[in-house]
Amino acid sequence: MTAADRTLRFLFDLQFFGIKAGLENIREILEFLGNPERRFPAVHIAGTNGKGSTASMIASILTAAGYRTGLYTSPHLIEFSERIRIDGKPIARKEIVRYARSMRSRIEKIKATFFEATTAMAFKYFADNEVDVAVIETGLGGRWDATNVITPLVSVITNIGLEHTEYLGSTISRIAFEKGGIIKPGRPCVTGARQPAAIKRLRSIAKKRGANLIRVDRASSVEIVNRSIDRLEVNLRSKGSDYDRLTISLAGDHQARNGQLALLAIRQLDQKGAFRRISRPAVRSGMRSIRRYAGLRGRLELVHDEPPVIADVAHNPDSIATLIDSLRRLVRGNFLTVFGVMRDKDYRRMIRQLSEISRLVVAVRARTERALETSTIVENFQAAGTSAIDGGSVARGAAMALKAAGAGEWILVTGSHYVVGELLIFLNGGVET
Repeated sequence: MTAADRTLRFLFDLQFFGIKAGLENIREILEFLGNPERRFPAVHIAGTNGKGSTASMIASILTAAGYRTGLYTSPHLIEFSERIRIDGKPIARKEIVRYARSMRSRIEKIKATFFEATTAMAFKYFADNEVDVAVIETGLGGRWDATNVITPLVSVITNIGLEHTEYLGSTISRIAFEKGGIIKPGRPCVTGARQPAAIKRLRSIAKKRGANLIRVDRASSVEIVNRSIDRLEVNLRSKGSDYDRLTISLAGDHQARNGQLALLAIRQLDQKGAFRRISRPAVRSGMRSIRRYAGLRGRLELVHDEPPVIADVAHNPDSIATLIDSLRRLVRGNFLTVFGVMRDKDYRRMIRQLSEISRLVVAVRARTERALETSTIVENFQAAGTSAIDGGSVARGAAMALKAAGAGEWILVTGSHYVVGELLIFLNGGVET
């Protein structure tokens, strides 16, 4: 086992400590490291869905504009290093080893969680490499999320939905309260939230903190001009920054709204005066090169041609509904669906949704203790009136789907980041297990 493998095992073993509410641990680690979070400006992003896409759009534009840009997102699909990037390039494995060693004594002393340790690593890496700006995605919620020790130039709350209710609360208002915890005094917040209860809560938080709440549906508008399986073309209108036929290198109509959020956040940075190199050509270049500049994958991505396979990390009912809506606009007919999900999700609702478009479902179980048993997935699809078979592992299930796909039929792989990650490994020649 290499030093990098031992380090990653150490980090992943920290998941034993679960999720902790509170910022004491992360503050102690960061103080031990010299408070690196104070050494770079940042954009902070929370929300139920769309965080990764929106963060990647913002980072891509900043990189295209010539700024050294850090990007911290989670979870990863294949390699841990995907979580921590500069200008789209993942942190090197030797750097992971070095930073983990430097923090290990403090991590063990306070029993830090996996996310606390990785967040501290990201902040230290960004500070040491003197990034001009970092785009930081929350892991869970916002108020007590380990990332919420930064004071960003602008915060973004993509949307509000019912998820992780055991941690965040069982109402839209309560979840908005948790995610609104990233709003900082005097710093603008851009949001795509729509529900009256969410808006009321976010407006209240923003008012108390003297922050300007910018609602995407009031500050801009977007018209989809063209859509395909690998991109979106939009006309985007907002005060001072109109774009005709702006290409977004991600598929799905929902990416138009994420694009609105990203450009409004960029606009706020531009108005700060410190990011004068954000030009119109940079915006266009960044939005059409999101994978190149930010490394984003698994968002309605065509990952195999014959038969065509679409992979999407949708992992809750809202994102599954958005995925299905996009697919219906892009592809005709039913799908052969490979589906795996975590047991703490509202999987019954997700299964009912996917039953509407699936001819056959191959149930799979990702290699994590949180994954739902394939037998339960099969039972629920069959109860919803859809044929389903047990595929076992993601690799085995994907192989079964590739063989079973009919002429002209598309394969959809979804339900979890873990599932999409294991699919990409399999398609890249990974060993079937």
